[in-house]
Amino acid sequence: MKAGFLPVVGALVIVATSAAVLWWPPLHERIFGPPLAASQVLLTGNVEAHESILSFSNVQGTIDKLSFDEGRKVNAGTVLATIDDRLYRRQLQIDLAALDVARQQLKVARGNLAAQGSAVVSDRADLAEKRLDLARARGQLAVGAMAQQAVDQTATTEAVSAAALARDQALLRVAGDNVGLASANVRSALERVALDRLTVRYATLRAPVAGVLAVREAEVGELAGPGVAIYTLDDLDHVWIRAYLNEQDLGRVRLGQSAQVRTDSAPGHVWRGRVAFISPQAEFTPKTVQTRAERVTQVYRLRIDVANPGHELLPGMPAEVTLELRPTG
Repeated sequence: MKAGFLPVVGALVIVATSAAVLWWPPLHERIFGPPLAASQVLLTGNVEAHESILSFSNVQGTIDKLSFDEGRKVNAGTVLATIDDRLYRRQLQIDLAALDVARQQLKVARGNLAAQGSAVVSDRADLAEKRLDLARARGQLAVGAMAQQAVDQTATTEAVSAAALARDQALLRVAGDNVGLASANVRSALERVALDRLTVRYATLRAPVAGVLAVREAEVGELAGPGVAIYTLDDLDHVWIRAYLNEQDLGRVRLGQSAQVRTDSAPGHVWRGRVAFISPQAEFTPKTVQTRAERVTQVYRLRIDVANPGHELLPGMPAEVTLELRPTG
């Protein structure tokens, strides 16, 4: 056979010589792997990630520090931004002083309670003595050894002692109530101080999870508050692919099965994933979905979780997912 080149048919390039026939696989196969087997299905979708819009909670103030620009990888708890918190710290100092006052008032109230308790003990002893005196006076009156006037004076003294005991017992109850009130004031002051300290912490914005700062929404000097976006944080360690499965293949895909993920940004590289969610409801095929198979009216949304420790997969990136189909019958 005369050496030469044959025309390109499809995506195959064949070089024929008298010695051998050389074959180069199609470009798509070199990038995305070998053709699908009959037991496989190819889905297309886009990479998605947990996206958190970060803002200051429950506080408002001027931004005085922004730690990072876009694209920075941060760990959970990393300080991202702070606002001018002098007002909140001043309020904390005021409430700490009020707490000291409340504690002193509680100390005084407990001292009064102890003093009133001692007074009641003394009054009871005095009343007991006066009652004995009255009993002896009445005995002496009965045998004519004491005049009625003297007995009446002893009875009056006993009544005064009983009244003093009743008064001091009432004051003891008041002193107990004052201790309860002072204790409540201390608890209230403690709660205010705890709230102030929490508010001061709110003046520092920290990363809730590890991730990458995708967008920086604010600048130093701007007014920040609840609902005002400061950063957009993407969790790139754990991403997923949103894809759609044709209705006729639904019964051949199971939850938790493995999947192969490929992108045109990394030819030949395969990420391992798993089917983490299969929608229980059908929906119309989204216009953006492109599949090799003929489009159908009804599809089911899938979520394929993919580990992404190297952060090669980025939100919005198109991807292809290969799934093994279970045998029918």
